Amino acid sequence: MVSLREKVSVEMENISLVLEELEKVKDKPNKTPVELAGMGAFLHNIYNGIENILKQILNSQSIQISDSDSWHRDLLLQATDEGIITDIIKKELAKYLAFRHFFIHAYEFLLDEKKLRLLVDNAFNVYLSFKTEIDSFLAK
Repeated sequence: MVSLREKVSVEMENISLVLEELEKVKDKPNKTPVELAGMGAFLHNIYNGIENILKQILNSQSIQISDSDSWHRDLLLQATDEGIITDIIKKELAKYLAFRHFFIHAYEFLLDEKKLRLLVDNAFNVYLSFKTEIDSFLAK
């Protein structure tokens, strides 16, 4: 049986690979709509990986995850309430949750490169902070 640490490690590795791909394209000038959509998809992948980690941790503790329409937001609240992540990281992740919602429900040609760039530039630091908090939680 695969341990929680192994499951989390796989997700972390996948997020790291996506971040590497984002790094390759983020500074490219005059991005096409397809490149912007790709960057959006990468941000979406990163956030999904983070959600997967939080769900795995909560499931490992037999904590029921909300099945409401707002379960994505509820997941961040539960993770904070359970001490898995801090309120500071929750607030940062909420920006990516909002982007995820936009990305799923909007047309990619509506992506604003400047707003996307802010999320991309911050993704590296948010991930490192998230990873540090998860590693610390799992060490307990």
